[in-house]
Amino acid sequence: MAKKVVATLRTGKTDGRSYTKVIKMVKNPQSGSYSFDEQMIPNEAVKDFFKN
Repeated sequence: MAKKVVATLRTGKTDGRSYTKVIKMVKNPQSGSYSFDEQMIPNEAVKDFFKN
């Protein structure tokens, strides 16, 4: 019975699945060390995030 209740709660596409957490490694030109750029962006903008 619990499976049916959980399945009914997961309806709709506007509950957070329209965003993706993306992580990009960025090199610091002065020190040569790497840092991570983490963002939550819409699914449509994922390719644009990695192009830059």
